[in-house]
Amino acid sequence: MTRPMLTQREAAAACGVSRTTIRRRREAGDLPGAVQDPVRGWLIPVPDLLAAGFRLNAPAGPDAPAADSSADGGGRHRQEHGDDQSNVARLRAELERMRHEHALAVAEAEHGRRLAEAEAGHLREQLDVRAEQLAAQAAHIADLQQTVRALMPAPERFELGPAVPGQAQSGHPPVPERQEPEVAGGEQSRWWRRT
Repeated sequence: MTRPMLTQREAAAACGVSRTTIRRRREAGDLPGAVQDPVRGWLIPVPDLLAAGFRLNAPAGPDAPAADSSADGGGRHRQEHGDDQSNVARLRAELERMRHEHALAVAEAEHGRRLAEAEAGHLREQLDVRAEQLAAQAAHIADLQQTVRALMPAPERFELGPAVPGQAQSGHPPVPERQEPEVAGGEQSRWWRRT
């Protein structure tokens, strides 16, 4: 007689757990009779599921609920299953919270990066404009200096004039001779005599 075999999906549905739970138990070696079928995937024997502590949710007769409620292990299994579900829900909520925080951190970092790039671009533009202004000012100053040089008189040069008799050629302009003032009657004034 062949043992009944269930796929991982069927076993999960029959036991009321996730496929991940069945897969983990299989990988842990709790389901030693599991075999891989090329068409259906992993097939798990029902006795292995029962031996691993899973309870199948097969339709039961009218006495089955009373038997389950009187069984000591049934309540404990349901309680453990409920604890597992609450742990899974708590872990999923924690995972979602961490994903959300991570997404916010990534978004803030990206926003900061974009702001820094925009600020750097703005500063580069300001530097370019300022460099152009300074170049224009330097050209204007050079033009003004050239204009001032053109407007300034040429440096004075002393020229040597004709030699005046009795004066050495020193390069200085000749000093005019002192003439005596004329006085009526041919006499010199008293003022002139005193000097």
